[in-house]
Amino acid sequence: MGNVLIIGAGGVGAVAARKCAMNRVLFPHVTLASRTLEKCEKINESVGGVLDVAHVDADNVDEVTRLIERVQPKVVLNLALPYQDLSIMDACLATGVSYLDTANYEPLHEAKFSYTWQWAYHDRFRDKGIMAVLGCGFDPGVISVFCAYAQKNLFDTITAIDILDCNDGNHGKAFATNFNLEINLREITQRGKYWKDGTWREIDPLSVSRDITYPEVGPRASYLIYHEEEESLVKHIPGLRQIRFWMTFSDTYIKHLEVLQNVGLTRIDAVSYKGVDIVPLQFLKALLPDPASLAADYTGKTSIGALVRGIKNGQPKAALIYNVCHHEACAREVGSQAVSYTTGVPAITGAMMMLKGLWKGKGVFNVEQLPPEPFLDEVARQGLPWQVQEMSLGEAEALVPLDMG
Repeated sequence: MGNVLIIGAGGVGAVAARKCAMNRVLFPHVTLASRTLEKCEKINESVGGVLDVAHVDADNVDEVTRLIERVQPKVVLNLALPYQDLSIMDACLATGVSYLDTANYEPLHEAKFSYTWQWAYHDRFRDKGIMAVLGCGFDPGVISVFCAYAQKNLFDTITAIDILDCNDGNHGKAFATNFNLEINLREITQRGKYWKDGTWREIDPLSVSRDITYPEVGPRASYLIYHEEEESLVKHIPGLRQIRFWMTFSDTYIKHLEVLQNVGLTRIDAVSYKGVDIVPLQFLKALLPDPASLAADYTGKTSIGALVRGIKNGQPKAALIYNVCHHEACAREVGSQAVSYTTGVPAITGAMMMLKGLWKGKGVFNVEQLPPEPFLDEVARQGLPWQVQEMSLGEAEALVPLDMG
């Protein structure tokens, strides 16, 4: 169907590359590129050598541009770090190749992620006649498509969305993150934020929590944090009055995080040590397990969904749209843990939509702006089946009260 270039050979890139190798009809020629060529070579070996591999510094626009010109892909899958989104988008503009990523841009020296930097590329991508698809992982990604599906098929008006993200897995480590540690800790240690009645309301980090009962898991302590899909869903779901994002963290995780913050190891500014500038968070990342290494001993499951409330035919209703994914099943299929799997599978599904012409357009798009049904059909076939549980407003209120209390 078309050549693709995957940039990034971490846990998500590995899943995407292995799933492409399982879908050779759609992905007859895949190039996997990273700053660390050895990672690419190891992944390629695991799929029988069917990939091409390349070295690339994703921060270097000229280097990425030269690689794209050599590979001639129809789409570039950016599965590197959010710091590199703009440089890869610039290279796509220079070469006239469409783009897809899983996480929005974040400046290296400031813990602030936003779509505004990438939305500003819309006119240039439109004028070039190419497409950029933003946030095609799970959350953002599948969750955002769940909301688009609900808007199109289940509701006339959506008034409230609660995104519920539970990882009920056990990797056997005292402390480890399920995706890039820098991005993970920068994300959850900044101030929380949620949308209500036309304004953003801020809270102290991890200061609001409640028990939420997740499908196939049960009640778990969940914390209100700010997450990127809130920014785009507020823009693209008309009539939305409230949106919040809840994520589970164990007591052990919270305890370790507090200690790391107290001793300064989550700082992102450089500290001079014996004449050498060291960023504490980057040093901590070097000390802790690589998320891609967690798969072998990971047990349990993820349970992630969107609790949507609104109006249909003049009557109030609610629905929970969700997926449950098992860490052990992911390890058996592609040698990954479920957090990497639930991000990598949607990325290659989004690429399929673009290659087939089911997602098309000129400019920059978030996934909720694109047809939801073909994506959801395919993502289920690729390993992420989803369920819809319709409920009354009373049942939704018992699950997650609308009032912050």
